[in-house]
Amino acid sequence: MVAAFAFILLFQLLGEVISRGVGLPLPGPVLGMIFMLLGLFASARLRALVQPTAKGLLSHLSLLFVPVGVGVVAHLHTLTSHGLALGLSLFGSTALALMAGAAAFAITLRLTKGGRGK
Repeated sequence: MVAAFAFILLFQLLGEVISRGVGLPLPGPVLGMIFMLLGLFASARLRALVQPTAKGLLSHLSLLFVPVGVGVVAHLHTLTSHGLALGLSLFGSTALALMAGAAAFAITLRLTKGGRGK
């Protein structure tokens, strides 16, 4: 388990070093996950080593939401005093994001003429 966790952290470190060293706009952990995915596709041995540890980490993923819940309870007075503004901004930003995604899809579809060749 320690070796598998070390490999996971090694891929994250590799992503961080390359991302910061080259100055990529991609976060290091994302780049590390891409490298890890490629490594898992390339090596069945690495896949067998990492799989039990990854399953263990994923089974306890809900623990990462505990600090968020504590933060919400700790700032409950702020949420109650600004609840309407927060709700409206969440609703509005979600609606705008959906409209922007739909518009980008429609423009892309129009530019590619429905995905068919010219």
